[in-house]
Amino acid sequence: MKKNLFNKVTGLALVSALAMTGLTACSSTNAAGSNTANNTASSDTDNSESSSQGFRTLDEIKESGVINIGVFSDKSPFGYVDENGDYAGYDVYLAERLGQDLGVEINYVSTEAANRIEYLQTGKVDIILANFTVTEERAQEVDFALPYMNVALGVVSPEGAVVDSLDSIGADDQVIVISGTTAETYLTKNYPDIKLQKYDAYAEAKTAFENGNGVAWANDNTEVIAFSLENEGYVVGIPSLGDQDTIAPAVTKGNETLLAWLNDELVALGSENFFHAGYEATLLETYGADYEDTLVIEPSKN
Repeated sequence: MKKNLFNKVTGLALVSALAMTGLTACSSTNAAGSNTANNTASSDTDNSESSSQGFRTLDEIKESGVINIGVFSDKSPFGYVDENGDYAGYDVYLAERLGQDLGVEINYVSTEAANRIEYLQTGKVDIILANFTVTEERAQEVDFALPYMNVALGVVSPEGAVVDSLDSIGADDQVIVISGTTAETYLTKNYPDIKLQKYDAYAEAKTAFENGNGVAWANDNTEVIAFSLENEGYVVGIPSLGDQDTIAPAVTKGNETLLAWLNDELVALGSENFFHAGYEATLLETYGADYEDTLVIEPSKN
C-alpha cells in the first residue's frame, strides 16, 4: 500500500524541518570531519560575533578559523544528532564539505524552523543549512544560494482515516504544522478555515500527531513520506500539495562575499555529482534509489 502511495511522488523533492526546542547545540568540526555535538555549549561565543554590517564576511570567517552553520538536530535523515552524539544527515554531509574546502572548523548551531531567519539576521550563524525552502517572502529577508534539492508539501494521516483532500477536513478538525514552515504559510493563505495546531519543533509535532492531536500532519512531502515509511499505520494521502519548490543554503541579506564563495563552491560540488553521493550516503536507506535523480539537484551556473 505504501509502495503505491510512494510511487505517486515522482515529482517530489527532498529535505526539509527539525530542531530541538530551546537548544543551541554546538560542535567543533575540523577539516577531517569530526562533528561531535556539545549540548552544554552556548551559542553566545566569540565565533558568532558579527561585523557592524550584521554579518561576518568571507575574510572575517577565514580569519576566525570557524564558520557557524545552523542545522536541525532532530530531523533525521536531514539533520540530527546520532547515538554517538555526532551531527549527521544530508545537510550535515554538505556542511562538512563546506568547512573542509573553506579550511575552517565548523561550529554547529541547532536551529528550529521558526528561527532560521532570526539566526542569520542576528549573526548567530553564517549559513543556514536546515531544509530551507526558497520562497519570495523569505528572499526579501535572506540571500539564498543555488538550490541543491527539490521539495513540495505533503499531508500524512492515519490509515484508518486517510485525508486525501483538504476539502474533506471538518470544521472542528485540526491539522498539525510546524511554525515557520511553508506548510503553515500555504495553509494559512489558501485554506484559512482549516484550524492549525502549531508546534515549534519537529519532535513536538511528531509526538502530537502520534497522540492523535490532529487529523493530519502537513509538512514537506519528503518528511511525511519518510514518516509513513518508518511508522506503520500512517498513509501519505496527499503526496504533493501546492507548487514544486527547492531547498537552498541561505546567508544574511547583503553578505555578498560569502554568497559568492558559496555559489562557486556549490557549482564545483555539482560538477563532481557531490549531492548524488550525499543522497546515497544519507538518504538512500529511507527513500530508495528510484527517486534519487528526481529529488537531487546538482547546482550549475546555467
